[in-house]
Amino acid sequence: PERPEGPAGPERPEGPEGPERPEGPERPALTRRLPRGPPQALGKEDMARLRSCLRKVAKHREQPPGATTPTTGPSGLKPTAPDSNTSSSGRSSEAPAYQRYHSLAQAPCPGLSLPYHHKVLAEMFRSMETVVAMLHNRSETATFAKIKQGVQDMTHKRFEEGHVAQIKAVFPEAYTFRRERNVPPFSSSSPKGSFQLTVEPSLTPVGSSHAPPGSWCWTSTGLLERRRTFNLNLVSIVKQHHAAFLASLVPPMSVPEDRLTRWHPRFNVDTVPAVEPSQLPQPPPTERLSTAQEVLEKARSLITPKMEKALESLALAAEGARELKEAAPPAAPAAPADQVPDGLKGVSKSLVDRIRAKEAQKMQAAMTRNPGRAERLLMMSRLPELARILRNVFVEEKKPALVMEVACNRMVTSYRSALSPGDMEKHVRLLAEVAADWLSIHPVRKDFYLKLNRKMELRGVVDRLSSRLEEEQQ
Repeated sequence: PERPEGPAGPERPEGPEGPERPEGPERPALTRRLPRGPPQALGKEDMARLRSCLRKVAKHREQPPGATTPTTGPSGLKPTAPDSNTSSSGRSSEAPAYQRYHSLAQAPCPGLSLPYHHKVLAEMFRSMETVVAMLHNRSETATFAKIKQGVQDMTHKRFEEGHVAQIKAVFPEAYTFRRERNVPPFSSSSPKGSFQLTVEPSLTPVGSSHAPPGSWCWTSTGLLERRRTFNLNLVSIVKQHHAAFLASLVPPMSVPEDRLTRWHPRFNVDTVPAVEPSQLPQPPPTERLSTAQEVLEKARSLITPKMEKALESLALAAEGARELKEAAPPAAPAAPADQVPDGLKGVSKSLVDRIRAKEAQKMQAAMTRNPGRAERLLMMSRLPELARILRNVFVEEKKPALVMEVACNRMVTSYRSALSPGDMEKHVRLLAEVAADWLSIHPVRKDFYLKLNRKMELRGVVDRLSSRLEEEQQ
């Protein structure tokens, strides 16, 4: 029987040369045999391509561990990359740029932003809450090995016991940690008799001595409430560093934490250090030899005299280095912060103090300003220019009154920055509120009409808007 015809693929050649396949309209040639001969020299394009590949390899080697791009493994999962913020070993002296300038890449909305490592810790807490809640609702013992695997799969970052210690330092009422021995291991790599860190959620509300009925089941409402508490605790930690920064200014400033709505402009949020980890339960201590003296006393009868002399000299050298470190002179006191900078030499100190006090007063007003009030001040700063544009629109149209929609569309096309017609209408209504004797709004049926007082000078209106803005900024 003949084989049915199907899509023919390229055949492997037989022998050094291989049989040539006939070419024709029915079966076109799919392969092209390369000519054999001595190796040819590389051209300019090949050399440029080779140099670019070598530069990419060198750049990839110079990248820090936290900035490498995860590759997909054979199982289709992305391996977890080490977190450069919390790992103590292999940390470079300077963090990557995406961490040092993380706050600059955020949206410019008013609020108290968090540093990069605080946001990573909040994300790890959210993932840990999800895993612990699932295990708790299934009446399963939550061990660190189970939590670690789940958190790393969700965040694609390395999760260690140091992160758990930081979470305990931020929110100590969230969990109860223990070291238990007879717990079934999560993986075969851990020995059976080893102590494991178990995590038990504390579902009792803060300030209550007994759990409410039905609290054994963890709901999404509880997850959201605990996440909100954790974020507020993170913000309070950053507020402490912010208060220390304000106290170091000249003159020092003090802003109540409940009135603080934004950070000081000179306060770099990303320079806030990581959360100091709290103490976790440790397994019972075992006999370990940590110093050369202990090794010498333990195995004095098992070593040679030459090795015994080497260990003795090492122990003496360690003790001498410790004594030198303890006897080091104290650091020189820092220069007083109230010194006049070199660029202000010759200026009276009283004038500098008055300028600094006025600047501190403005900064304090900006840090305690309500977000709604800040938006109103921003709109007020645009009103003088919008008043000139609206005056020109009335001059071009040559009409005593204009429809609100038409006037706003004309003003949008004439303003220097992008504003939507809805935002422009808000500015026009604010202009009519501040300068009511110059601009008035008249509702007629379903439309609103704008009417200007042509007897008033535009310069006087602009001066009054500027003075009104200065009054509200104080």
